[in-house]
Amino acid sequence: MTDLRRVLCVDDEPDIRAVAELALGAVGGFEVTVCASGEDALAVAPDKAPQLILLDVLMPGMDGPETLSSLRRIPSLAAVPVVFMTARAEPSEMEAHRALGAVATIAKPFDPMTLAETVRSIWRDGSAGAP
Repeated sequence: MTDLRRVLCVDDEPDIRAVAELALGAVGGFEVTVCASGEDALAVAPDKAPQLILLDVLMPGMDGPETLSSLRRIPSLAAVPVVFMTARAEPSEMEAHRALGAVATIAKPFDPMTLAETVRSIWRDGSAGAP
């Protein structure tokens, strides 16, 4: 399995983006790209070639599920694992996220000191053979 290096984080909240970028980049050692919206993610993701995408569920405009659906229509991103991030991490919500194609769900607020290891664990457990 390829080591995880490139992560795209999509969240409309500036504080969440800043914490995730710090937690994944400085603490986790990943190359991190952050986007403020689904539209931004669709514009930059093909060039950034993320290996894993962290995607907020509730965003204005294009929400997480819509963004995931649009990402799946881009051939180079169709198989990239997506992890939803949400404050509503009830079991029924998590099942719905999996049905949409997410490999996992991370509850917000997340612990910045363990986010990188959580992402690595998801990568190891569910992304063998991912690009």
